[in-house]
Amino acid sequence: MDYVMEWASLLLRWLHVITAIAWIGSSFYFVWLDLSLRKREGMPQGAHGESWSVHGGGFYHVQKYLVAPERMPAELHWFKHESYFTWLSGFALLIVTYWYGAQSYLIDPAVAELTVVQAIAISGASLVLGWIFFDQLCKSPLGQNLWVLGAIIFAFLLAAAWGYSQVFGGRAVLLHVGAVIATWMTGNVFFIIIPNQKKVVATLKAGGTPDAVYGKIAKQRSTFNNYLTLPVLFLMLSNHYPMTFAVEALWVVVGLVVLIGATIRCWFNFTHEGRSGWVMHWQWPLAGVLTLGLAWFLYVPPIQAQADEAIISDAQAMSTVQTHCVACHGPVAAAAMKGVQLHTLEAIQRNQAGILAQAVNGRAMPMGNASGMTDDERRQLGLWLQSR
Repeated sequence: MDYVMEWASLLLRWLHVITAIAWIGSSFYFVWLDLSLRKREGMPQGAHGESWSVHGGGFYHVQKYLVAPERMPAELHWFKHESYFTWLSGFALLIVTYWYGAQSYLIDPAVAELTVVQAIAISGASLVLGWIFFDQLCKSPLGQNLWVLGAIIFAFLLAAAWGYSQVFGGRAVLLHVGAVIATWMTGNVFFIIIPNQKKVVATLKAGGTPDAVYGKIAKQRSTFNNYLTLPVLFLMLSNHYPMTFAVEALWVVVGLVVLIGATIRCWFNFTHEGRSGWVMHWQWPLAGVLTLGLAWFLYVPPIQAQADEAIISDAQAMSTVQTHCVACHGPVAAAAMKGVQLHTLEAIQRNQAGILAQAVNGRAMPMGNASGMTDDERRQLGLWLQSR
C-alpha cells in the first residue's frame, strides 16, 4: 500500500505543478493585460481599453469591455478549469501525503497529543471555516475598502499560523496556511467570479443590460488572488526546506513571506500600468530588506559546547543514527527514503549537512519523531557532526 501511495503522491504532485503553472500563467497574463490597456480613438462603444502585443511571429489586438459587448460573440473562451484542477490536485495531494501520513506529517507529540482522526478533522475543517470567514468578510462593508480588507486578511493569516502551531508540527503549519490561501483563491473563481460572469452572459443573451456590479466584485476577488499568488507558492514549497519551519514563531515567517510576495507583485503591477518615477523604486529594496530579515530570523547558529562538555564518540554517534535514522535510511538503496543511506559512518559523514538541517536544526526528522529522538540526542549529534 505504501508503494501505491508513493506513486499516487508523485503523479498528483506532477499534476499539481502542471495545473498550477497553467493557472498562474494565465492569471499573471490577464493581470498584465488588464493593466496594459490603453484608451485610444476609434474603439468600439463600450470598450474600456485595448492592448497590442507580439508573440510567436504574430500580432495580437485585445479589447476589454468592463461589462459586456453589445452582442455575444460566437465563441467565448473561459479560464476556470486551471484553477479548479490546481485545487483538486492539491487537495488530493494533501490527503495522500498529510492525511494518509498523519503520524509523520501532521502530528507532533511535542506540540499536541492528537489522534489521526482529530488531526485530519482539524485540517479539513480549517479549510472550510477559513473560506467561510474570507467570503463573508469580502461581502461585508469592510470588504469594500481593499486596504482594510488586506489588513484584516493579513492579521487573520498571522492568527492562522499561530493557531496551527498549537496543534501541528512546523512542516504542516506553513503548508496549511498556504492551503487556506489556495482555497480562498479557487473559491473566488468557483463561487464568485465564474458564476457572476455567467450571469452577465445570460443577461446579454436574453437581450438585457448586465449589471456592472458583477465586474466590481470580480475585480475585488482577482486583486486578492494576484497579491497572494507568490506567498502561497513559497508556503507550499516550504515543507521541503526544514530551515523555514525550524523556529517556534511561525506566524512571523508567514507575515514576512506575505509582505515580500505582495511587494514584488506591486512592482510588477505598477510596471504593467506604465508607471515611472519614485513610485517604482521602493519595492525591490523593501523586498530585499524583508528577505534578509526572514533569513536572519530563520538562521540557526552552530551549537556551542558548554564548558567541559565532551563530544560523543563515533560509536555513540553511530548508535544514535542507528536508533533514529536507519529504519528509513538503511543499507538497501532502493528502499532508502530519498535515496539517502545512513547505515555506515562514512555515509553519515557524507550526508553531514543534510542531517544537521533535517534532524538537528530543522527537527523535521525522524518523521513525526516516531522514534522519540530527544533534544539532548539532537544536540549531541549536532556537536559531533560539527566537529567532523
